[in-house]
Amino acid sequence: MNSVRLMTWNIHGAFGRNPRFDLDRVIALVKSHAPDIVALQEIDSRSVQAEVGNPFDMLQAALGSHGIGARTVVTADGEYGQALISRWPLENTQIHDLSYPEREPRRAICTDVATPFGPLRVIATHLGLTLRERRSQAIALLSMLGRLDRPTVALGDFNDWLWAGSVRRSLARALPGFSRLRTFPARLPLFQLDRIYLSPASALIGSCTDYRARELSDHLPVIADIAV
Repeated sequence: MNSVRLMTWNIHGAFGRNPRFDLDRVIALVKSHAPDIVALQEIDSRSVQAEVGNPFDMLQAALGSHGIGARTVVTADGEYGQALISRWPLENTQIHDLSYPEREPRRAICTDVATPFGPLRVIATHLGLTLRERRSQAIALLSMLGRLDRPTVALGDFNDWLWAGSVRRSLARALPGFSRLRTFPARLPLFQLDRIYLSPASALIGSCTDYRARELSDHLPVIADIAV
């Protein structure tokens, strides 16, 4: 079977779990799952000493030959945002601004990954905290999907725990295959904030999480194998 392994993880260390933002441990956990494509959220260089290096560059160098970072906050202290990293080349890549007025800036990375089995459209994102902004952002994500003439994936931290009028309900109509794993809070997961959606639904082979991540972040990762 022509399969691709995907992974998404919000790597922000919270509640003192990873106070020094230990990227070596983050990288080791990601590598242990050998993802072909990984989306990482809450990459933050603002609390990292300059001599340690830039987390965006370090993660890219360690996890894949191709990738792109989407910085949502850039200050004199550093950068904050997300990244999509791939074993294979990225084509037609765009970074879309999903920001909602008076809310934290948000982005979506949209690209076609040139897998050995054919193109795979991938959208990686980190959505907002309020229902109103997520509704606006869901509409924007749907417009990025195109004609769905190739296998298509949307993955990331969707910050979505409701059903009525939710991102989940909107995306599931277009991308009917999706993971169903509880990922937040990592110590006692109650909510399915982090997800992988895909079309066609039959392409989802299986998905899992990794409870070792609770020592590094307040989110658990989602790992999924899909057929392309």
